[in-house]
Amino acid sequence: MEALAWLLSLILQPCYAISGNWWIAILLFTIIVKIILIPMSLWCQKNSIVMVQLMPALNRLKVKYYGDRETIGEEQNKLYKEQHYHPMLSLIPLAVQIIILFGLVDVIHTITDGGAPGTEFLGQIPFEDGGAAWIMPLFAGLSAIIMGFAQNRINPLQREQSRAEKNMTNGLSIGLSFILGVFVATGMGFYWVCSNLTSIAIQALANVLVKPAKYIDYEDLEASRAELEELENFSGPKKKWYERDPLAKREKADYKRFFKIVGKHIVFYSEGSGFYKYFQGAIEWLLAHSDADIHYVTNDPNDQVFKLAEAEPRLKPYYIGQRKIITLMMKMDADLVVSTLEDLENYYIKRSYIRKDIEYVFMFHHMTSTHLTPQKGAYDHYDTVLCAGPHQVRELRRAEELYGTKRKKLVECGYDLLDREIAEYELAASAVERDPSRRDVVLIAPSWQEGNILDTCIDDMLKSVLGRGMRVIVRPHPEYTKRYSARWNALLARWADVPESDLYFEHDFSSNKTVFTSDILVTDWSSIFCEFCFSTRKPAIFIDTPMKVGNPDWKELGIEPTDIALRSEVGVSIRPEDAATFGDVAEEMLAKRYAWSGRINKVLDSFIFNVGHGGEVAGRYLLDRMIDIQESKRDGGVSDDSLAAGERAASDAEAASRDEGERMGKHDGSEARGMHARKAGRHEA
Repeated sequence: MEALAWLLSLILQPCYAISGNWWIAILLFTIIVKIILIPMSLWCQKNSIVMVQLMPALNRLKVKYYGDRETIGEEQNKLYKEQHYHPMLSLIPLAVQIIILFGLVDVIHTITDGGAPGTEFLGQIPFEDGGAAWIMPLFAGLSAIIMGFAQNRINPLQREQSRAEKNMTNGLSIGLSFILGVFVATGMGFYWVCSNLTSIAIQALANVLVKPAKYIDYEDLEASRAELEELENFSGPKKKWYERDPLAKREKADYKRFFKIVGKHIVFYSEGSGFYKYFQGAIEWLLAHSDADIHYVTNDPNDQVFKLAEAEPRLKPYYIGQRKIITLMMKMDADLVVSTLEDLENYYIKRSYIRKDIEYVFMFHHMTSTHLTPQKGAYDHYDTVLCAGPHQVRELRRAEELYGTKRKKLVECGYDLLDREIAEYELAASAVERDPSRRDVVLIAPSWQEGNILDTCIDDMLKSVLGRGMRVIVRPHPEYTKRYSARWNALLARWADVPESDLYFEHDFSSNKTVFTSDILVTDWSSIFCEFCFSTRKPAIFIDTPMKVGNPDWKELGIEPTDIALRSEVGVSIRPEDAATFGDVAEEMLAKRYAWSGRINKVLDSFIFNVGHGGEVAGRYLLDRMIDIQESKRDGGVSDDSLAAGERAASDAEAASRDEGERMGKHDGSEARGMHARKAGRHEA
């Protein structure tokens, strides 16, 4: 330190000789030191620019491996090495400043110990001497605040940091400056004040000599931030550090339990409790015809599957929230993953990067077309699609040809939910029809998008139909009452004087009773008409409100979507401006109800595969694939190529169910269990 003090005095003494004032001398000393250290400042400037250049890639790493901190850290370190970025380099200026400060201690003491005029205050230490000396820690802290404010705007790295990172950097600087000002001589504290303030000028000079805009793609940086922010919003708001998530412990336990099980054969992924009904037939068939464990991951902590699992030990549910599901899906290890989620890989739910041979199976949650309301390419990253009807096979094959996407296995499956609804309706229909006091019921069940029935012509429709002897039920989409509660309440108020026996506004959406006890369904672009018309064989009235379109390029396929084509086959359409004729149309339709029944029955026969057996076909396909994959592994190969398996399965489509039972080794969990199954003929296109 003596050598350093001697070196620093060679700079400070001439400054005093020129100025004749120790305070001015310290200011000049600080400026000279900053100038000497400009090469180091430029080095740090370049390092900061490299870090900002890396930020888009780092943001996209966080998106790609969202929630997987270990993998993100590994990939980040690889990126740093590739680009020669040194994270600790930004601390070098601070370290140099502290070294200079220590050397300056001896210089200041030499000056003040000599008793030279004007040095009395220079050597006072606020903590020991108090009084006016306390002004220096305040100045030191204030200078750090000014420096932080400026650096947040002109430092290329600091300006791009998050608010938390900026607050941490500035907080440390302010705290360090104040504490130094308290425990060192005021002369040294004054040097620290000058150093903080001159750093602003040095940073401005560095921005001129090495211009950040010349090296940084700010548009790409903002785009990557938007991607990460959108992902954060998708996965729900982050809780503050002091907020306790009551479900966190349960989610953590389920997450660990899921990954403790090795060799999972099949996993179902559900976004909520309402999606179980689409998997129900396949799951029940698998439970009845095999020994396979069914792993069921859901985003809903109150999913009905948890209750069902209490009576079925082979149904293994896991609660994983929207944020954690992104990580779980990326680290998935299973033979088959079944989901109703559209846009796999296109947004935040990705295919596994742990295992590349997983067969991803899509199961529809509607019976209509694949190219109007879903996004373009919604099914491109699935290996297999369990199709409800021939229209979906035709549309998906046409899209593959048109856009050159991967050929998928398209299984001629059917629609299990419709099968169960038909059975339920047939059980209940006779009792309803025997009721002599029953009136004809018109059910108005619109969609919730802008321009729907409730927002355009509901009042004219009600005026037209009430008083004709029919009972009218208005069943809004649950999303409508949630998003537009003010509109819904205003509608209720306008018609509050009409008795419920004539006009009933439904609030409970847990039951479909009103859907299947009605005589006519009225909707706009909701797919509910398929379930109603095909399960009851009763017609629908469609209001031609603005069409719901998720894919603006739907016409490119050259195939009319069934969402449009079916409107004239199972009902009639009315323009919103003709809503005053609604009552007449409803009366005429009721008068011809039996003719409509036969017509709709013919449409159903050609529209849906395997009516009455959709769940069975889906279950057989999934079981066959589990067996195929395990046999392939035992033979030392890999799981079947998607196209080859599809072609083989297509050739088996006409085969009868096999009688010979097969036993497949299985090691879900820590046990090994035989999975007994009858392999059925597969139905594929």
